[in-house]
Amino acid sequence: MGLFSKIRDGLKKTRTAVVGQIDSMLGSFTKIDDELYEELEELLVMGDVGVRTAEKIVDELKVRVKKEGITDPSHIHILLEAIIIEMLSGGEELDISTQPSIILVIGVNGVGKTTTIGKLAKQLTLEGKKVILAAADTFRAAAIDQLDVWARRSGCEIVKQGEGSDPAAVIFDAIAAAKARGADVIICDTAGRLHNKKHLMDELAKINRVIDRELPDGAKEKLLVLDATTGQNAVNQAEQFREATGITGIVLTKLDGTAKGGVVLAIKDGLGIPVKYIGVGEQIDDLQPFNAEEFTKALFAKSE
Repeated sequence: MGLFSKIRDGLKKTRTAVVGQIDSMLGSFTKIDDELYEELEELLVMGDVGVRTAEKIVDELKVRVKKEGITDPSHIHILLEAIIIEMLSGGEELDISTQPSIILVIGVNGVGKTTTIGKLAKQLTLEGKKVILAAADTFRAAAIDQLDVWARRSGCEIVKQGEGSDPAAVIFDAIAAAKARGADVIICDTAGRLHNKKHLMDELAKINRVIDRELPDGAKEKLLVLDATTGQNAVNQAEQFREATGITGIVLTKLDGTAKGGVVLAIKDGLGIPVKYIGVGEQIDDLQPFNAEEFTKALFAKSE
């Protein structure tokens, strides 16, 4: 299966629930009027795009419809696609430009964080990168063991300590190992923290201080893993994590299992945080670098 087909198939539920509804609605109108715009905005909000972003899309659509003199409702589909591509574009490329670069992966339990790390490590290894995993989720022995399995599966090294160890110390050791062994990328797992737990946020701050001190000129990514099936709750998580720790990008998992893929727009436009990877299945290659145009084309594609 090709890359586009994989993304298209992974977005099937969202396409049916959101784009399918929009197409049906447009087909019921013979002219473009305020009622059409109101219904379109309502469908976008129901598709987890978010109220402010839905309003922004419709306002831009009105401008373009007037500018281009469009009167046929069926032509709105093309304009809508173009607006969404522009809205989602920018900042999606992963910055691993230095040796070593470091990727700090955070998120609450159950979103697929450790699996995401494993898949990303495998992909980077296949690209010829030397990867070191840092098992800094020391709250649970199972988390360390799980990352160990992924390290073997991915063909990369792992730096770990025992359960209950200081997470910042693990990351310190991983950075030292990366420098000594000429690694390209360090990927750090962290505890599945809840965004309202102050001591866990303090721990993240300590980790960040270690990274800034030990890799002052290194490329740094802070990726928040979110479960797309939670819809607007994922947006709330992203907002609170951004305020507490700063986020450079989002990994949105489980898109294949939900009709709430519109949350991509709510995150990118509403919060200004780029989506860098999307998960559209269980296989190792189902974690895909986010591409705004491919994503939007897949979302609006006719199902095969």
